[in-house]
Amino acid sequence: MKALLDYLPLIIFFYFYKTTDPKDNHHPLLQLVGSAGNADQNHILVATSALLIATLIVYGCLFIFQKFRLEKTQWFIVIMSLVFGGITLALSDVTYIKLKAIIINVGIGIAFLLTPYFTKDRQPIIKKLFESILQFDDKGWIRLNWIWCIQFFILAALHGFFGFVYMDGKYWGEFTAFGDIIFTLSYIAIMFFCVRKHFKSPE
Repeated sequence: MKALLDYLPLIIFFYFYKTTDPKDNHHPLLQLVGSAGNADQNHILVATSALLIATLIVYGCLFIFQKFRLEKTQWFIVIMSLVFGGITLALSDVTYIKLKAIIINVGIGIAFLLTPYFTKDRQPIIKKLFESILQFDDKGWIRLNWIWCIQFFILAALHGFFGFVYMDGKYWGEFTAFGDIIFTLSYIAIMFFCVRKHFKSPE
């Protein structure tokens, strides 16, 4: 349920991204957030407005359900969404919302990379996540942590590619909404297949 709520703002973003006329700079959501719109990318601005509203509602609810706390990654996502979404709408420039996913993925990748060296227990994040189901020695956990880091760096590169390189960002919205999760699930599935011999239980 929590995972679905995390993706709900993205689903709402994609709905408005696909259903809004790129030239409609008088959309009610743009008027609601006080954005002037631009010439031909208003579908992204409207979708960004919807994303910010949905993010505030969803993570506000999660804040209450989780006993008035959010995880560090949730705070990071909320802050990045508000900062880059806010700049996007204030300047009517879609460049900044496209940068959001790149920076989030790079930030999470760096966090995974640095935790074995700068946390009190000197343990990689991946060990804390999967220690209950996987068995590795210290070097094995570090290698797995590196593999996990690479996933986020690849995702950041893909967001950059679809946002700024491939066909001038024509399919950026589609990749953001679906390609991201498809890549992530595929990467995780391949990783678990490769480490199947290290599961503590065959089940």
